Amino acid sequence: MSLQTAYDLAAPRSGQEYGDTVELLSEMSRDFAASMDIVETLHKALARITSYLDAEAGSLFLLKNDDTELVCVACDGPVDITGLRIPAEQGIVGSCIRDNICQMVRDVAENPDFAAEVDAQTGFTTRSILCSPMSVKEQRIGAIEVLNKKCGNGLFEENDRHVLQALSSSAALAILNARMAEELVEQEKLRRELELAAEIQRGLLPERPPSPFPVCGVNFPARGVSGDFYNFFPLEDGRIGFAIGDVSGKGMNAALLMAKTSSLYRCLGRETTNPGRLLAKVNEEICETATKGMFVTMVGGVYDHKKDRLVIANAGHEPPLYRDRDGAFRNFEADAPPLGIAPGMEFSEIELPLEGGALYIFTDGVTESHVGDEDMLGVDGLKAMIGELSGLSMPQRLDTIADRLSGKGDLFDDLTLLAVESQGKQSP
Repeated sequence: MSLQTAYDLAAPRSGQEYGDTVELLSEMSRDFAASMDIVETLHKALARITSYLDAEAGSLFLLKNDDTELVCVACDGPVDITGLRIPAEQGIVGSCIRDNICQMVRDVAENPDFAAEVDAQTGFTTRSILCSPMSVKEQRIGAIEVLNKKCGNGLFEENDRHVLQALSSSAALAILNARMAEELVEQEKLRRELELAAEIQRGLLPERPPSPFPVCGVNFPARGVSGDFYNFFPLEDGRIGFAIGDVSGKGMNAALLMAKTSSLYRCLGRETTNPGRLLAKVNEEICETATKGMFVTMVGGVYDHKKDRLVIANAGHEPPLYRDRDGAFRNFEADAPPLGIAPGMEFSEIELPLEGGALYIFTDGVTESHVGDEDMLGVDGLKAMIGELSGLSMPQRLDTIADRLSGKGDLFDDLTLLAVESQGKQSP
């Protein structure tokens, strides 16, 4: 409702009364515009409304809890009912909001909707009520009610109805604007928190060492934060530990579990270099502390560049792809569930001589991605792309795959790819 419409609704009987109503609307509008405390401003506005209509008391109710409850957030008069909660359909306030019309009850004793329990609890005696809904178009926010006209015959008049409708509309618009402003502030706060979380996540990923180096990875989050991760780190004996994982779900919960799992693997991996036992330790920790229903698919391994051999263990992850020097592929299916499903699990190991080949480990965001307008890439598409790019160095190969899959910028899922390349002979 526009302010002009509100003025039109307020149709006092005299020019002086019209001017007074316009002045009150202007004062309320200035208060709402200038204040950062909507509750305090509502108290002030209600006091002005109650005084202007010469009522004994007034109260302002807002719909809460998915519009199932009416809560008194401001009141004016001899009895303080701030915080009073009633069912949304109860009383004259409830029927006023339900029907979205201003109700004038001259004798509450004759109205079946009147909730006498409130008077019984507070000791206040309600004789007459004027109640107007606060709504903007079809969005219902609450209601303002004033009780017991002081002057004249103690009854509210039709002119009072018009005035309260105008004032209620002004208050409704102010409340809606305040809520929208709060939502914008929260959205900005969340955006900054996500940016910080994304920056922290990027800091958890290992820096890419100068080429040639046998292990390389890429990660492209579908959103600001990622539930995927990869890691690699040198061990004291010269071998290289590595891992890739995919946390169930998306958003902040997945990102937090991703950070925890990656950090656990790196920390424990310096003491337990056996991939199967290491996954078992991480599994125990995740089973104890992860949010119920969340799990992590993961491949962990160790590469011995002196022997050109690696050992891997797979916890429910996508089957890694090994491409030998002749371009033939072989995959390795997981024989254990993801981490966080059940404690006490054992994870078997696979020993693989690279012999001039390369092992590619990836999350499902890779195979489920699209290149241009084509169907999902799939495992066969990934094999074809790896073969096509075999002439590039491993970092260039991974970067090109990631660029092709993330080129449109509308990833459905996080995209993470890790490769371990033979250092004994030239790999494909």
